[in-house]
Amino acid sequence: MIVAMQDNATDEQIQHVIERMVELGFNVHRTTGETQTILAGVGTPAHFEVTEFQVLGGVAQAYRISSPYKLAGRGFRPEGTRVTFPNGLVVGGEEVVVMAGPCSVESREQIRLSAQQVAAAGGQFLRGGAFKPRSSPYSFQGMGLEGLKLLREAADETGLLVITEVMEISQIELMLPYIDCFQVGARNMQNFNLLRELGHVRKPVLLKRGIAATIEEVLLSAEYILSGGNYDLMLCERGIRTFETYTRNTMDISAIPVLKKLTHLPVLGDPSHGVGKRDLVPPMALASVAAGADGLLMEMHPNPDKALSDGAQSLFPEQLTKLVERLRRLAPVVDRVIAPAVSKIHA
Repeated sequence: MIVAMQDNATDEQIQHVIERMVELGFNVHRTTGETQTILAGVGTPAHFEVTEFQVLGGVAQAYRISSPYKLAGRGFRPEGTRVTFPNGLVVGGEEVVVMAGPCSVESREQIRLSAQQVAAAGGQFLRGGAFKPRSSPYSFQGMGLEGLKLLREAADETGLLVITEVMEISQIELMLPYIDCFQVGARNMQNFNLLRELGHVRKPVLLKRGIAATIEEVLLSAEYILSGGNYDLMLCERGIRTFETYTRNTMDISAIPVLKKLTHLPVLGDPSHGVGKRDLVPPMALASVAAGADGLLMEMHPNPDKALSDGAQSLFPEQLTKLVERLRRLAPVVDRVIAPAVSKIHA
């Protein structure tokens, strides 16, 4: 159930509604927008009448939610969620953010150069895998803790934020001092134990769509994180597996406007995994922004031909620079702007 309070509802009226919802057996999640407080009741009380809440003092509207995702649905935050990072960057507003970097952290020199190139191109986030889930057990698996330290060092030198993938619960505490955003990869979209734990963390999370997941399944996975109280959540379309074999995956651009309609959460696009071929990444990145994406997550490597993982889909530095320039020209057409580049770059 959703209870939307009146703009001038008092704290006492809001608290009275919360107490009544709790009495009925609801788990209440409260969100306060610019002018209105929304109360979301999660759970399945045996009997209740929504009309009871419609007549309570301070209530503007009360209604049942028919969808299985109560907190991820747009009704919980009609104005949309904006995820704010420590440096003031906001995802989910007017600005479109750029997250870029190599698939894996390979060395101090490689990740430091990558950070400088991402910052110079106009990015705001440095991405890179410290822990790498690979299809083959014999492939490079990442540098672990040392990789996290190198990511943080390189980001601090350039003023970038850090996003990297978390694979299991035991890594969460280890990663907290070094990162600004957790990334949940496609393989872990339905790792519900991991999602529950991330719901208790007060640090932003980027949740990627699973390789064969429906849009409803993505939103239900988001519900696990939101139900723990972590509302700083972003979704990412990264392509799904279809019968097409020319590209690594089929980049479902239509999922971006669909998600923007169904949920209040920011939605990003990952064209690198979406197509798996670097020459196709720029057009799919442009298409993602045109479709309403709040940001892009892309792979860029100083020397893709020698990358230890995903070199074929990684942009050359000059390609990233040119792409960001094109994005700056495109964004105003859809009433957006590309977030300003960080200015702190060290040689």
